[in-house]
Amino acid sequence: METKAITLRGAQQEVDQWIKTVGVKYFSELTNTAVLMEEVGELARIMAREYGEQSYRKGAEKGNLADEMADVFWVLCCLANQTGIDLEAAFRQNLEKKQTRDATRHLENPKLKP
Repeated sequence: METKAITLRGAQQEVDQWIKTVGVKYFSELTNTAVLMEEVGELARIMAREYGEQSYRKGAEKGNLADEMADVFWVLCCLANQTGIDLEAAFRQNLEKKQTRDATRHLENPKLKP
């Protein structure tokens, strides 16, 4: 089965549809901000163990990095929907800002030279 690519706008729409039909309603923006921090923490736990110096406790189940990243994205979509942010437009503007502001910044950084 072929999966169709999804846009950021499409992801926001799917999250909104799910919230309104299955999730009953959005949590408040403040609650969703706290949930976002929880999800980022779960992502950080896996990163520290898979790519950092920490290790899993004996018998502890390994985390699912992709699933945790998707959880972060889900809650971010919720917050964007609640605050009227079009993530696709915001991302394009942010990318343009970085391309202008940082066009040579990293190339000129001696700390990044091989």
